[in-house]
Amino acid sequence: MKKDTDMMAKTVTLPDGTKLPALGMGTWNMGDSSASWKDEVATLRHGVEAGLKVVDTAEMYGQGRSESLVGEAMRDVRDDIFLVSKVLPSNASAEGVAKACRSSLRRLATDRIDLYLLHWRGSVPLAETIEAFRKLKEDGLIRYWGVSNFDVDDMQDLEKYTRSCECASNQILYNLEHRGVEYDLLDTNRFRHVMTMAYSPIGQGGELLQNSAVKAVAARHTTSNGPASPAQIALAWVLRMSNVMAIPKASSLAHIKDNIAAQEITLTEDDLAALDAAFPPPSRKTPLDMI
Repeated sequence: MKKDTDMMAKTVTLPDGTKLPALGMGTWNMGDSSASWKDEVATLRHGVEAGLKVVDTAEMYGQGRSESLVGEAMRDVRDDIFLVSKVLPSNASAEGVAKACRSSLRRLATDRIDLYLLHWRGSVPLAETIEAFRKLKEDGLIRYWGVSNFDVDDMQDLEKYTRSCECASNQILYNLEHRGVEYDLLDTNRFRHVMTMAYSPIGQGGELLQNSAVKAVAARHTTSNGPASPAQIALAWVLRMSNVMAIPKASSLAHIKDNIAAQEITLTEDDLAALDAAFPPPSRKTPLDMI
């Protein structure tokens, strides 16, 4: 299914040159309630139909319920979706990865995961996890593999066991409130041709969206959906970055439509200066933020 948004949307690039939309869909905390299940399925379907082909989930989310939700949502449109899931570090052994991936595939009702990530670094040696990922790829169960919540030192360690451009992506927390990765990690990923995925791009708990500077910038913009919202400004701010994909969660049609319309916003130099003043960029190395 090809929509007009496919033609206008910004893209990111995987190490092998594959291009994907820079705006995807996250599913953290989705699938937890039977009362909202049908609406969440409809929201994901609408996003895919609008060109948001990347859908991110994990075995940890709702103890597999999120994967089951995604499986239902992509029924009969699987080939239009670039599917991302994650394995827990407690399952990152050779045997654990193989078992976890097959369990995820059953919940997702598919024969392959497009991008399979190590959710965060644990006690299992990276070399063992990487070999397990390679075996999954050889068996056709995954197309690409990557990592999540890896800082610069982790990426450097990873490089000891990987081939050139083998790690496809690093999924990290990145938004206006959490800018520490700008000091070195974003450049580290780019240098290695690793695509960065930004989770929680509009923050958590609403504090970011109540910020006066974000509200002031929003007041200067409009989209096809009407006046811009603070959430759209926060999302547009992440989407402006080179080779960074944003994967906000949206559990309603109104929310997903707002996320899609955020792609229409181009922040001005004055906008960026105001946001920098409110949320200063990092001046030194800080530990990687995670939620």
